[in-house]
Amino acid sequence: MKKFLATFSYVFHPMFISVYAVLLYFFLTDRYHSYQELFLIMVQIIILTILIPISIFYFLMTLGKADSIMIKQISQRKIPLFVNAILLYILITQSIRVEIIPELYYFFFGALASTILTFLLIFANLKASIHMVGISALTVFIIGFSLHTQSNHIYLVASFLLITGLVATSRLSMKAHDSKELIAGFLVGVLPQISLLYFWL
Repeated sequence: MKKFLATFSYVFHPMFISVYAVLLYFFLTDRYHSYQELFLIMVQIIILTILIPISIFYFLMTLGKADSIMIKQISQRKIPLFVNAILLYILITQSIRVEIIPELYYFFFGALASTILTFLLIFANLKASIHMVGISALTVFIIGFSLHTQSNHIYLVASFLLITGLVATSRLSMKAHDSKELIAGFLVGVLPQISLLYFWL
């Protein structure tokens, strides 16, 4: 059972959430986007949210500043979160701008806000679960997108609510977080997304 639960921590690792959000947007939207546009955006997302962060993680590991890609130690989170905030800022100012794809723009704007909040919580000695930040933000985005398009995606929403619970259970099972850190991560992921729904619904 532990191995089964552990898969959710890896499949829904925070680095992959951006890719899932973009794929879900292009799959669910009724707006026309060319395959070239999808390809270009996916390349940018993969570079900025997966390849560069992975390179930084391995660089930090060689310096002894990180133990693993899961970043278990709260003191090891500062540099990755700071860099991630910069990369998300580049993404929303240079690539996914509000006039191009407003839905994704506000999702990533919320992700930037969540990253900054998670970074600030470090100084309060609170290790908010970044896994919960990512999956809860994605779930709110799907709910918001369903309302935005007035489409019935009830099964998709229900699936991601279930996945959110499974990710939380996975993190507890792996002893990566306690319940307080999971709740903090959930709130940090949800609140910015809910606050920004007003601008694109």
